[in-house]
Amino acid sequence: MPERNKTKRIVIADDHPIFRDGLRRLLESNARFKVIGEAGDGEAAVAQVAALRPDILLLDLSMPKAGGLEALRELSELQSPTRPVLLTAAIDPTETVAALQLGARGVILKESATQLLYKCLQAVMEGEYWVGHDRVHDIVQHLRLAARKAEEEATPVQKLTRRELQIVAAIVEGASNKDMSQQFNLSEQTIKNHLSHIFDKVGVSNRLELALYAVHHKLLKEKPGVDPRS
Repeated sequence: MPERNKTKRIVIADDHPIFRDGLRRLLESNARFKVIGEAGDGEAAVAQVAALRPDILLLDLSMPKAGGLEALRELSELQSPTRPVLLTAAIDPTETVAALQLGARGVILKESATQLLYKCLQAVMEGEYWVGHDRVHDIVQHLRLAARKAEEEATPVQKLTRRELQIVAAIVEGASNKDMSQQFNLSEQTIKNHLSHIFDKVGVSNRLELALYAVHHKLLKEKPGVDPRS
């Protein structure tokens, strides 16, 4: 039987039994798909893949015990031929990039039309990727675009590193480059480089504008000694 026409064996992982049941019925109404297992959390999903070795794992992003991204991390260690597809209510660009980097072969929203889900599964089984509504041939290019979009959508405080936030705090307190050099045990040239990067990230051109921007936008509402993204 040609690979394209071979029945695809699927495991569904979602913490809502009613949704799993509905999805199972939907998939099995199509002769190309057969659901061979179900899981209600990420840990069970990994166990099902290890035991059943399905062709595709339909994986919800948000689940108890281990969410979709954590399940993908564990699956990557199994070196399983199973191709994971995230089926989720919502996902942001950063999570999409993370999922693809962790081995997901597709990302599709739960609100998608049935035919779109079928197309996604077929594309994945043909060795392609599916993101949103389309096949993706060049996944490297897509990852670059998605990462760039996530960067563009990030707020200034999300763009700044812990060290950069410390330097912003020192600027607000009136520290000179020499003062910061001694405080952070860095060369003055390194301080200048940090400042240049900070100016570019928040869109200011000098120290006074940076200090005013920091105060106005409350960039320092978190203690600069602690990374607010950790």
